[in-house]
Amino acid sequence: MNRWRNLASLAWRDARPARRRLLLFTSSISIGVAALVAIDSYSANVVRSVAQQSRAILGADLAISSRQPLTAPIIQLVDSLRTAGADVDYATNFSSMAVVPRLEGTRLVQVNAVGPKLPFYGAMKTDPAGRWQALQTGHNALVDATLLAGLGARVGDTLVLGKARFEIAGTLVDVPGDVGIESALGPRVYIAQRYVDETGLLGFGSRAEYEAQLALPPGIDADSWESAHLGTLRAEHVRARTVRDTERSLTRGVDQLHSFLGVVGLVALLLGGIGVAAAIRAYVAEKSDPIAVLRCLGATSGQVLVVYLLQAAALGLAGAALGAALGVAAQFALPLVLGDFMPVDVHPSLEPRAVVAGLAVGVWVATIFALIPLLGVRHVTPLQALRREDSSLPVRRATRDPARWVAAAALIASVVAIAIWRADDLQRGAAMSASIGAVIVALWLAAFAIAWLARRVLRSHWPFTLRQGVANLYRPSNQTRAVMLALGFGAFLIGTLYLVQRSLLSHLSFSDGAVQANIAFFDVQRDQVNALDSLIRKAGDPVLQRVPIVPMRIASIGGRSVAELSRERSSWALRREYRSSYRDSLIGSERVTAGSWQRTTNRSVGLPAVSFEQDVAQELGLTLGDTVTWDVQGVRIPTVVGSFREVNWARFEPNFFVLFPPSTLVDAPQTFVLLTRVDGAGRASRSAALQREAVDAYPNVSSIDLSVIQQTVSDILGKISVAVRFMALFSIATGALVLLSAVAASRRQRLREAVLLKTLGATRAQVRSIMLAEYAVLGLLGSAVGLLLSVAGAWALVHFVFDIPFAPLAPPLILLAALMTLLTLSIGLWSSRDVFSATPMAALR
Repeated sequence: MNRWRNLASLAWRDARPARRRLLLFTSSISIGVAALVAIDSYSANVVRSVAQQSRAILGADLAISSRQPLTAPIIQLVDSLRTAGADVDYATNFSSMAVVPRLEGTRLVQVNAVGPKLPFYGAMKTDPAGRWQALQTGHNALVDATLLAGLGARVGDTLVLGKARFEIAGTLVDVPGDVGIESALGPRVYIAQRYVDETGLLGFGSRAEYEAQLALPPGIDADSWESAHLGTLRAEHVRARTVRDTERSLTRGVDQLHSFLGVVGLVALLLGGIGVAAAIRAYVAEKSDPIAVLRCLGATSGQVLVVYLLQAAALGLAGAALGAALGVAAQFALPLVLGDFMPVDVHPSLEPRAVVAGLAVGVWVATIFALIPLLGVRHVTPLQALRREDSSLPVRRATRDPARWVAAAALIASVVAIAIWRADDLQRGAAMSASIGAVIVALWLAAFAIAWLARRVLRSHWPFTLRQGVANLYRPSNQTRAVMLALGFGAFLIGTLYLVQRSLLSHLSFSDGAVQANIAFFDVQRDQVNALDSLIRKAGDPVLQRVPIVPMRIASIGGRSVAELSRERSSWALRREYRSSYRDSLIGSERVTAGSWQRTTNRSVGLPAVSFEQDVAQELGLTLGDTVTWDVQGVRIPTVVGSFREVNWARFEPNFFVLFPPSTLVDAPQTFVLLTRVDGAGRASRSAALQREAVDAYPNVSSIDLSVIQQTVSDILGKISVAVRFMALFSIATGALVLLSAVAASRRQRLREAVLLKTLGATRAQVRSIMLAEYAVLGLLGSAVGLLLSVAGAWALVHFVFDIPFAPLAPPLILLAALMTLLTLSIGLWSSRDVFSATPMAALR
């Protein structure tokens, strides 16, 4: 115990002269720890909030919902629960056009018609306060504030939904379970359930969700009831949700967000570890003389190693403690950044487990990254106290040390273990660590390549300051690798995020589509199609497509019923309602990948041949030639699988899972979608006027301006990118600190070089120009390599994860490279300001 106390005391005294500088080195760990603590604490806060508010989010203990009015068997189940003491009420949710008569505009809204008892749990906050109770007293409506802003309406105005008129009684302030971006595509409107029939909006083919919500007595467990009646629920195509289902669903989403953001925190932490390794390497080289003196006084190589490991661990603890404090502070900022994506009200609070985990990981990363350069102290001999040797000799000897390879293996194992811990999944953690490792290796190799090229491209006719600056890239104790890693990782993260976001937005643009429609009318009844077609053409706009939609379900596959198949495997594709169509040609958003589109009848079996979207076919386990029987409004239609299609769902065109030949469904009950395009001067006002005229003539018909949808999607992606970029700032800040540490680590070497140059006649301006050239080359090449890697990384994400075309754009990347280069120049020159003022006299002392 005394020996360890003595070693700790020695480590404390030895670090005293350089303590401030070492704290700067280890501060690079702080940002990574801050990111991990902030993410873990916020995720724990969200999970706890979900557990506390899940009943309020659902609004009931059990919710039973269906796309069709609840059938007799389901009503019997609900009545049996009512008899057992459950409280029951009903809700209906559907889309409709909202009109304020005194204004010109219209807007597609999500109508929520609720019974007088709903919600059973949770409170609906309104402005003015307390207006929720007024919803059931008459023809009143509560709306999202975005609807009022979009239409220019105000509280007290009349709102028309179909054939019914309501007074806007207030706006919604807080809805339990509300996700901020959820209402972006369609503002919500709440009305009383008893007025649904009065609107006249739910005709044939209308999409609506019919829901029964129940507050159960203490003796009935919702999950047990759901399991006991699962067969009946599936047979009637009904979905049941319990509080536990809601909690699991929301927690799964939070876990995915936690894993994604955790990658950014892990990258920041590893960057900090690289900064520590670079700083400790320079620190050890400076400590050769004190270490040799310690050896002369009887200290063993192992004791010397322990002294400096204790220093690294203590400084790592200091950096991690600072990071934990920053992380707790950042945790309170995350609700402002991520609030739009959270379905619960998150109240940040201190999470001791996250803080302790951050401290432990920070100390371990600082220590394990410092171990490899510290192994060099074991090769400092007592003889070096009596004669001067190259200070880098211990470091070079360490490269041939077997212990170095053991330490490197421990470092790699630690990184993989931390990645698996962060991902909470072995396969995903291994893939994460492999990806990060690949980027690090690529940047490391690029740094070696740059140093190798700098030695060979140098030319004698270049200006002296440029030659000297380029030569600094391969001189002893150069900082090329550290700067490349710091800059490259930052540029890689930002570039990848930008390119993925741009590809998504570019893919969602409808302007390059073959149809190029910008207004869609849907839920058009068969007897309204020709009249609406004439109305559109009368306004001077073309009707680009008239698309029939026929609702149906799968009755059997290969002669086996859906109930029989569902017992073998549960699949959403078996139980869902399909809204299919028929046509005799392909459109621009699809292509045949297998089979024949032209063949409409399979002659061997005499059945009409249908075309399946390939992913749905895979989910159903279909092959070409399989027979599928459909239930179309009670009529059985047998078909055969004739082809598979690849569909680009992001194109703003009517796409379908299943397409039939026209002769098969032409007489089936159906609704239509009409697509048109409004162009020219005053497009916005003409579009609004056309939609208003259509909804006045046909209240059941809904319409949507596709350009508004595109802008809304763009805004949502923008919010997501802001959240991700906020987390990426942790990595950028770490990169700046690593860069600052790398410059500070080589301060002694640079000071000596500057003094020698001045002794030989160089001016302060020339010394500054030399450093300017070096940092300009480092910044430009480092950011260029990082951005090239970001192009590769973004392409891989876009191609393999999103499966969309890659859309790179050079100018923003060039601007980012210029900004990263400017950052490098600023940090490098600011950190080297004392080098410029060094005098030649220092060389003689």
